[in-house]
Amino acid sequence: MVRTEQFRRSATPVLEILALSGVYYASAWCGLLEEVRIAGAVVTPLWPPTGIALSCLLFFGIRIWPGITLGTFLVVATLSPLHAADFGIVVGNTLAPVCAYLMLRRVGFRVELDRLRDGVMLVALGALGGMLVSATLGSGSLWVTGSLPSSGFWPTWAAWWAGDAMGVLVVAPVLLAFRSPRVLRDIRHYRWAEAAALLAASVAVSVLATRSSLALLFLVFPLIVWAALRFQLVGAAPCVLLVSVQAIIAATGGLGPFAHQSLLESMVNLQALNGSAALTALLLAAVVTEQNGIRRRIEQACRELAEVVDRLAPGESSRRWLPPDGEDG
Repeated sequence: MVRTEQFRRSATPVLEILALSGVYYASAWCGLLEEVRIAGAVVTPLWPPTGIALSCLLFFGIRIWPGITLGTFLVVATLSPLHAADFGIVVGNTLAPVCAYLMLRRVGFRVELDRLRDGVMLVALGALGGMLVSATLGSGSLWVTGSLPSSGFWPTWAAWWAGDAMGVLVVAPVLLAFRSPRVLRDIRHYRWAEAAALLAASVAVSVLATRSSLALLFLVFPLIVWAALRFQLVGAAPCVLLVSVQAIIAATGGLGPFAHQSLLESMVNLQALNGSAALTALLLAAVVTEQNGIRRRIEQACRELAEVVDRLAPGESSRRWLPPDGEDG
């Protein structure tokens, strides 16, 4: 019995590492479906593995970092024969989410994202700050080994950093929002109709905005605000993911508002849209969640105070402190 328990304890981290490497590899190929080439380097507008890696580190701890290394190695080895630059890419892709995780833990980040500061830290440290590591080491390795010309370093670096950062901003909030099945059970039954309407509207508007030749990309923001105000991160994060995927498909295919634009123009407009949508959803959802938490704590304090008053003066609390059933305070 003791040996069985010890085997389970030793096998669990190994299984978690293997699972992470498999998910990392699969999500990488999803990202590479819309790859672009800048100065001969393959980059993607959205790199989902960074968001997945950071989320798994936040869930399971630093011990699963080898899964990121293994997943990156498998992706690199599958794309082309291994070169000296690939070592820097593997190291960079591993260190970026690890550094982001350590910085977030250092500032007391909470995966519930129920405070504005958590949303700000995920953006500043998790996405914008942490992903500097992978972009610098990856592009630098290609440049040092001669695989990337000097003129292409900064365009490649910028595209690399933006794709990794978008992976954190777009993918990580979805995983953090649905970290437990309880979040869906907490949604009241009558609100599922509203959620269905929000989903249908998000699909229709995102397709229209990214396929129309008119400049209609701004139409997605009322939907994101609706999702954040009514459903917080559970509604806003999937909405942003849907919009981002539609926009990426349109940008890489030269469709809708991205038609007749150069690759640089398309990428700048695309990342501006994705970044603005992700920031709006993440920060607004965090603010609403924080305010709801404050309201619940105030209500709880009022109930406790009413109980104290009721013990001191029976009947006074129901008459003076608590509103009748069905009325707002």
